Amino acid sequence: MSFIKRMTRCPDPYNAVHGREVLALFDHLPSELCDLLAGTAGCSPYLKLLIEKEAKWLASAFDTPETAAQTIFDDLKDTRLTDLPAALRQAKRRIALLTALADLAGVWPLEQVTGTLTQLADLSVDVAIKALVGAEITRGKVPGQGEDAIPTAGGMVALAMGKMGAAELNYSSDIDLICLFDETRFNPGDDHEARAAFVRATRKMAAMLSDITADGYVFRTDLRLRPDASVTPVCLSMAAAERYYESVGRTWERAAYIKARACAGDIASGDRFLQTLTPFVWRKHLDFAAIQDAHDMRLKIRSHKGLHGPITLEGHNMKLGRGGIREIEFFTQTRQLIAGGRDPSLRLRGTIDGLDALVDRNWVPDHVADVLKTHYRTHREVEHRLQMIGDAQTHDLPKNVEGFDRLAAFMGTSTETLRRDLNDSLTQVHELTESFFAPSDRPNDDDDTFGDQITARWPNYPALRSTRAVEIFKRLRPELLRKLKRAAKPEEALVQFDGFLAGLPAGVQLFSLFQASPQLVDLIVDICASAPALAQYLSRNSAVLDAVIGGDFFAPWPGGTDLTHNLETTLLQLQDYEAQLDTARLWAKEWHFRVGVHHLRGLISAADAGAQYADIAQAVVAALWPCVVAQFATKHGDPPGRGAAVVAMGSLGAGRLHAASDLDLIVIYDDQGIDASDGRRPLPTRSYFARLTQALVTALSAPMAQGKLYEVDMRLRPSGRQGPVATSLTSFQKYQLTEAWTWEHLAQTRARVIAGRHDLIADIEAFREDLLQNAGAPQKTCDDVIDMRRRLIAAKPAKTEWDIKLGHGGMQDIELLAQASALIAGEPSHDVVAQLQAGAHIGWYSDQDMQKLTEGYEQFWAIRATGQLLGDDSFAPDTLGQGACDILLRETGQNSLDDILKTLSSLRDKVAAIADRVLANPPLDVN
Repeated sequence: MSFIKRMTRCPDPYNAVHGREVLALFDHLPSELCDLLAGTAGCSPYLKLLIEKEAKWLASAFDTPETAAQTIFDDLKDTRLTDLPAALRQAKRRIALLTALADLAGVWPLEQVTGTLTQLADLSVDVAIKALVGAEITRGKVPGQGEDAIPTAGGMVALAMGKMGAAELNYSSDIDLICLFDETRFNPGDDHEARAAFVRATRKMAAMLSDITADGYVFRTDLRLRPDASVTPVCLSMAAAERYYESVGRTWERAAYIKARACAGDIASGDRFLQTLTPFVWRKHLDFAAIQDAHDMRLKIRSHKGLHGPITLEGHNMKLGRGGIREIEFFTQTRQLIAGGRDPSLRLRGTIDGLDALVDRNWVPDHVADVLKTHYRTHREVEHRLQMIGDAQTHDLPKNVEGFDRLAAFMGTSTETLRRDLNDSLTQVHELTESFFAPSDRPNDDDDTFGDQITARWPNYPALRSTRAVEIFKRLRPELLRKLKRAAKPEEALVQFDGFLAGLPAGVQLFSLFQASPQLVDLIVDICASAPALAQYLSRNSAVLDAVIGGDFFAPWPGGTDLTHNLETTLLQLQDYEAQLDTARLWAKEWHFRVGVHHLRGLISAADAGAQYADIAQAVVAALWPCVVAQFATKHGDPPGRGAAVVAMGSLGAGRLHAASDLDLIVIYDDQGIDASDGRRPLPTRSYFARLTQALVTALSAPMAQGKLYEVDMRLRPSGRQGPVATSLTSFQKYQLTEAWTWEHLAQTRARVIAGRHDLIADIEAFREDLLQNAGAPQKTCDDVIDMRRRLIAAKPAKTEWDIKLGHGGMQDIELLAQASALIAGEPSHDVVAQLQAGAHIGWYSDQDMQKLTEGYEQFWAIRATGQLLGDDSFAPDTLGQGACDILLRETGQNSLDDILKTLSSLRDKVAAIADRVLANPPLDVN
């Protein structure tokens, strides 16, 4: 499409004489283009010179500006080194003129204007580097590199930083580059000679682009963003750069690398280098401390540039001043740094793209992003016109009336309207961004003596030993104490918060997170007021609070299948085994914390929490198992035959865990007659699967940087502690059919395969179902269960009246009766309620009995699960705080602790009576 058909605006000629002068160079030009050229030349002496110099070329460029630009780029790619300086300057003149006119006429949007300028910069650096490194290679100065290495510049790459990296170059931008070379392409000892060649090429490239000649210049080139620029060469090895960032890299450098992009030379090596910096740039935890770092940078810039004070339009810096472009960029980049480690969708280079992504992930409200995007585009257009006037790298608004009149004409508006709009937009940007970077201090409560004896200890805690942590906490403390005072039992809440604070190893990150997200303070106070065990857990695992802000914390439960897929996908992206184990630990902690908070706040019931804890555990085992197998196989080869399957037993098999449950697991393998593995260090089959099982146990239970996942109990395997930790399928089947005790058949009623090959899983489940159909002789089952009850009660009597698991009529009685029902009825269901229904279905006991048993189980579970959340297995409500007791009353639907005890006593009696009666009267005819 031609230029003229897309015009939407036109500058007014500030100097009409200059406008008429350029029109004399063009014959038969349409009036719209005449107005554009006259307005442009009448406002910008620089563009007037370009129009005059490139008049002949410009007339044809108006036909299709995109084609004209592409032709310029194509011609550059074929230019010889000797002709390159002049060719680059001609390309710069023409692209500068074309983009200016397309911008002023509204033909190209901002992104296309800055994108075209960036494309020229990329190509200029690329052709210069390849030509200059190619000359070094031809002279034999780059060891081991022949002419075939010239297309990749012998391993040298230029990283575009800042606006160039984001394809956001302004009209008169300098370009920020970091030049590196891939030392792995050279033999040991040759990298010093290679570096010398690359340093020469880099210096010549910078001069070729920056030097002002009779033809002008291309781009002012800045190489000072490289690591430790005052002492390092202008081109250094990637290994040296990586060491620097790993050891002393700072927050401003992390922010700079958000926009970093390999733009010239060996692009593939540059991309690999940037990938290695991912952990440096994108922290795996929410990084709210970056807010303070960014705020400090803003203040330093303002101080250095003398930009403090209120907004005054005369001389105001549109880039660095209050409400300027940098404020919007910092706002966007800082939020990207906060959450980009957890959410790769936020790792975008462009400011507009970054804001859009932050909106999509609920980090920035829609209306805030819309305002900032609008003002960002406007500010950039003003910036471009300021620079177009004299091709100056300036961002300052005019200092006098004449200057504002010229700028207003260039913008195609009146001076009064321009000043009003600028003042409004700068003020609005400043107000939006300042509240994010520097939240106002809350009023102090120094007069309040609440908790003085406790708070006096706080300065000695590890979390408050750094000056920065103390500064942030000082702002938090008044509001924190106010909220603690509003708890049902303020003193209890303060004591628990004191324990939480004392257990924190460090404070800056967490306090920054609280400052940026006040709703988290409410959550902490809530937890401290009601769940001391959860508060203690948080002090050791404060990183889980990331999930409250960084994810869909209050979204509907995804379910076990989606959870497993989520974790599997996450682990597959990691190559390092230890990283997989640590990531699984953090992932499980965050989901555990979510369940605990939802249960604590009454968003889910105890039964829901039990199912969700089981979903998490199943997902962890299912996702980690392939990682364990793959790691083990690197030494000992792939699993023989069909490999092994992991079977969940006990509570996990039944699909109901509490906050502190361990995992009952067994491993069954099918070697298909293969005697040994086939690997670097082959193992006999039995040893292979025994050691593989131990590797799984270690993966789940070993303490690591992120703690451990679960304790694992494998005593439910055939022959218990005396049997091998992994059992072959044939041995397992034979044992269950000929040697297993009744309690082992009862355990199979809850067995559920959760990891392994699908065909092996199907075979194990088919055998289990067949076993249940044939193993449950009613009389023997009942006799053995009666004996088991007696032994269990004698060995582990209930310790207190709150111990609802053990003793006559407790949870253990109900679970035994449910398992016996499933075994006698041949019922394959794993959960307690379905198994109780099976007992009623075969007529062993009545529907009324089944309902009483189910009611008792759910009431017992509510107390047990809530107790594990609030304290531990031996909790006593009379020692808990008021908040914890309130949750217990809510979960049980009772009005007082005495009411709960009365209900428990009644339920125990009913359960015990039913169990005694039905076990003494086995069903006669199951069929």
